[in-house]
Amino acid sequence: MNATGFFLRYVTFDTQSDESSTTTPSTEGQLIFAKELEKQLLEIGMSDISTDENGYIMATLPANTDGHTTQTHPGMTDVPVIGFIAHLDTSPDMSGQNVKPRIVNYRGGDIVLNEERNIVLSPSVFPEMNDYIGQELIVTDGTTLLGADDKAGIAAIVSAMKHLLEHPEIKHGKVRIAFTPDEEIGRGADKFDVAKFGCKWAYTMDGGAIGELEYENFNAASAGITIKGRNIHPGYAKNKMHNALQSAICFHNRLPEEQRPEKTENYEGFYHLTSLHGTVEEATLSYIIRDHDRKLFETKKERIENLAQHMRDEWNVELSVEIKDQYYNMREKVEPHKEIIDIASEAMKACGVTPVIKPIRGGTDGARLSFMGLPCPNLFAGGINFHGRYEFLPVNSLEKSKETILNIIRLTYSKYSGQV
Repeated sequence: MNATGFFLRYVTFDTQSDESSTTTPSTEGQLIFAKELEKQLLEIGMSDISTDENGYIMATLPANTDGHTTQTHPGMTDVPVIGFIAHLDTSPDMSGQNVKPRIVNYRGGDIVLNEERNIVLSPSVFPEMNDYIGQELIVTDGTTLLGADDKAGIAAIVSAMKHLLEHPEIKHGKVRIAFTPDEEIGRGADKFDVAKFGCKWAYTMDGGAIGELEYENFNAASAGITIKGRNIHPGYAKNKMHNALQSAICFHNRLPEEQRPEKTENYEGFYHLTSLHGTVEEATLSYIIRDHDRKLFETKKERIENLAQHMRDEWNVELSVEIKDQYYNMREKVEPHKEIIDIASEAMKACGVTPVIKPIRGGTDGARLSFMGLPCPNLFAGGINFHGRYEFLPVNSLEKSKETILNIIRLTYSKYSGQV
């Protein structure tokens, strides 16, 4: 079975994560999928397969050479243990239940996803579709997301492991793989056992379009602002009422408008208002704060605190702020190990893919894992338009993701064993 066959099977599992849940994994569907993957890994011949109570799966492809494989800093005769990681869950932004994928031989123009509901995937809205004319695309029926984020990554990893097990003539060192829960709600690395994984470095197969090679991501924080008001009958409110909702609106409008997500790109950071709730008596605002530059990131957090203090002083507003760092830019942890990037880049070129090195305008488990001692860049799995009904996956991109994994393993063995 190729990567596409695995993927079409995997998307039948409903694995949406749930931010309101306090369990790990946050939904039962992820654990069901994990158990199925465990069986499949056993069937294809993987070793040391384990699924813990939190839904983390790990498995080993043993080295098939007489050379020494080590986790420590390798010499020319030592092949390091490397790993590949993907996540089990799909986004809670849209249903992942009863996904009905189909393969379209794309010749350009619109793709009608659901005629009854008039749901159309159109290059007039998604011009990137034009990059895939003449290719097979896996699409949804318009009522669910597809789940390429990150079941495409899982499919690429499993199919690559199956290929190596079926072709023992391909020499390689020890390879570890892992599948994690709850990445979409920011918890994927929470209970990841780096020591048990036992790798020198790893790659998350969680990127988008073909060629993506990412080792920079946002520094990230959440900010919660709570404003207390005073409710008085509006007919007699002059100089007495304090409307918490009005103060919330004022707070938001005093943040720089040009630093909102819809007005930023590339390395530009932002403040993103994710919710505003309240009454005259009390209002709450929730933000996420993002910036690639650590100094600008800290400045953004300070601006929130300073604005809050200004409003307390100016209007005598009772206002509290809670800011929590979520993750940091992995560049500072990955860049000192430039060979990791070089190997991935060469692996893509070897299968005819042009590396596209760019910053992630988001986060990844790899960022947190990098700060936990496991350098972990992010590579493409091929999906486009994640988290919604218009998601699609070019078949060629998925298969090239698998080939990239195979080439990374081959090149790592070649580089560190001194054999070609």
